[in-house]
Amino acid sequence: MTLTDAERRTPVGALWALLAVVCFSTNDVLVKFLSSGYPLYQLMFIRTLFAMAFILAVLVPMTGGLGALRTRRLVTHLIRGLCVVFANFCFFLGLAALPLAEAVAIFFISPLAVSVFAVVFLGETVGPRRWAAIAFGLLGVIIVLRPGTEAFQVAALMPLLAALGYATLHTMTRRIGTTENATAMAFYIQVSFVLVSGVAGIAFGNGQFETFDHPSMEFLFRAWVWPAGFDLALIALLGVTSALGGFSISNAYRRSEAAYVAPFEYAAMPLAVV
Repeated sequence: MTLTDAERRTPVGALWALLAVVCFSTNDVLVKFLSSGYPLYQLMFIRTLFAMAFILAVLVPMTGGLGALRTRRLVTHLIRGLCVVFANFCFFLGLAALPLAEAVAIFFISPLAVSVFAVVFLGETVGPRRWAAIAFGLLGVIIVLRPGTEAFQVAALMPLLAALGYATLHTMTRRIGTTENATAMAFYIQVSFVLVSGVAGIAFGNGQFETFDHPSMEFLFRAWVWPAGFDLALIALLGVTSALGGFSISNAYRRSEAAYVAPFEYAAMPLAVV
């Protein structure tokens, strides 16, 4: 399927991206709140179970039934899922040690990376003004990172790695979005999360590696802790916003050029500051 010039820059893609931003910003706040009491793999595992339930109970019936999950590109879906698993783990490990606004500011090199990847891998066009914005955005990330100064933290590299994983995810979304629907893309991401977080839970769940003082490492290797009722409700909300956010961002990048959609994700910056 080839997009027309109007379709490449359709406002519908932007609206889906903005809905995804709200969902993912809610995720960030909830994970930051829960990070002091639960390990990351546990939050990801339980969150994913709720996310899959939401997809199967709500999104699948809305988009044509179980046939919406049918695909001939399962391996591609799982590789794409591993990209977002990598991005999530890196971002949330950084978030455990950094203020939310700082982590988000560093992470937002991702729209810049998406624009670059769109040119290199998808053949999309980026004009001079957008290249200038990319340059200024990169400068802003360098200012936040402050490399070579005493204020620099190794944890600040984690959102940077997350941004590269996230940009790769959306480049793949754009590539396969002509044949795959958003429900399938959202569902198979959750399959990847279940597999990775489940293996991590088996490896780290007994707390045998819980010997680190750094907040990021504590968040990764902490022993499994059964969540209390209110916390479980928050994790369920994590699942719903994760599923809806994944569905929305997949729709955004399916319906519009990656280089057009990516800048709308900057709407998360004021939400992070708030």
